[in-house]
Amino acid sequence: MSVIGNFLWFILGGVFMGLGWWLAGVLAFVSIIGIPWGRACFVIGTFTFFPFGKEAIDREDLSGQGDIGTGGFGTLGNIIWFILAGWWLALGHVMSAIACFVTIIGIPFAVQHLKLAGIALAPIGKTIVDKEVASAARGRRADAELSRIRKG
Repeated sequence: MSVIGNFLWFILGGVFMGLGWWLAGVLAFVSIIGIPWGRACFVIGTFTFFPFGKEAIDREDLSGQGDIGTGGFGTLGNIIWFILAGWWLALGHVMSAIACFVTIIGIPFAVQHLKLAGIALAPIGKTIVDKEVASAARGRRADAELSRIRKG
């Protein structure tokens, strides 16, 4: 099912938003200081081309430990990103979602655009994995939290 969804998504407009992400990545790389944001743009841009069957997840949830992108510097990076480029990409996804919602059959695509709009607002500290991996990582984190609560 995700193969068909990804194919339809790509040919019916996903390619344009993916290219938008890649354009933002190129602009970030050109500025040199924007290389960390550019890397995130290329990862999420590739995800935008074929989003079905994959999911964005916090790297801390996946690895079980924090890194520079999931801590305070990641928050600062997301604030800078939001001001310079994030809201533009989010706006593009919201506009695409509205266009998809108008056609009843496009509602699953609209929902995916809204998820991508949320990612566009704060991409630093996220990674893209298969849905099964994301579910397992969240389950492992929930188990660890439950154990911590039980120990008191």
